[in-house]
Amino acid sequence: MFETENKSMLEQYTPTGAKDTRSGFGDAMHFLGKNNPNVVALCADLAGSLKLDTFIRDFPERYIQCGIAEANMMGIAAGLTIGGKIPFATTFANFATGRVYDQIRQSIAYSGKNVKIAASHAGLTLGEDGATHQILEDIGLMQMLPGMTVINPCDYNQTYAATIAAAEYQGPVYLRFGRPKWQIFIPNNQPFEIGKALMLNEGTDVTIFATGHLVWKSIEAAKALQASGVSVELVNIHTIKPLDKEAILKSVAKTKCAVVAEEHNIIGGLGSSIATLLAKELPVPMEFVAVNDSFGESGTPDELLQKYGLDSANVIEAAKKVIAKK
Repeated sequence: MFETENKSMLEQYTPTGAKDTRSGFGDAMHFLGKNNPNVVALCADLAGSLKLDTFIRDFPERYIQCGIAEANMMGIAAGLTIGGKIPFATTFANFATGRVYDQIRQSIAYSGKNVKIAASHAGLTLGEDGATHQILEDIGLMQMLPGMTVINPCDYNQTYAATIAAAEYQGPVYLRFGRPKWQIFIPNNQPFEIGKALMLNEGTDVTIFATGHLVWKSIEAAKALQASGVSVELVNIHTIKPLDKEAILKSVAKTKCAVVAEEHNIIGGLGSSIATLLAKELPVPMEFVAVNDSFGESGTPDELLQKYGLDSANVIEAAKKVIAKK
């Protein structure tokens, strides 16, 4: 069920700064290096991009540079678990999933290995690197694997907490985070529990389920909607698998409609998972804020979110549309 903030009003979510979520991962890895001797970091020639510099500096004997050989890195990570290590296999999300799907399926998921796949530069907000690197299918690829836990945190603080939670969790984990500086709005002492949705605001007219970078865009949308008289229930789904089914059903039973916002292909992501659940248990009108089955392109994060319909304005539009369908 929901893990609810002590304060539940949207007004509390005023950014305290901006920092890339990948830095939340890097700083958490340094913390883990100091506090868990079994944590090992592996990287495919992108240590700087994954913010592993301080981990490598202070724990060089627990860092493995695999070079541009991501498939081999996944195999090494799987092998390390046999000796009780907790390996974090790190690279860009595109290379951490699509390029190595067979190795993840066979050596990690099917084998139930305690590997943490830490994937940066996910989604459209990778920006100027363009479509070849802006993977929008990775959540779908990973959540289809039996036994794989899929986590998509929303800001620096939640990524830091999610990384520590992933290290403590027994089993394969896919941890997704991004490149750009993003608003920090989750309190740094907010507990992170895998598989438990986080209620950001209670409401009665519409439920907005959001994940990753789209949580902030949904907060902006919810504030505007509430100012116009719409009562918004806003839920942060940081764990896409296992899905917090009880929390989702409880919310939708109250509001009778739902919007899902995510930086991912409309096919195979969080929206698909929630739609499957609701079709079976509680059919209600739904709208989806996601990339409409296309690749991305080069541009700034904000430009791309606006062009591909993932901005706060799109969340507002979707909410109004789904309310009208009730």
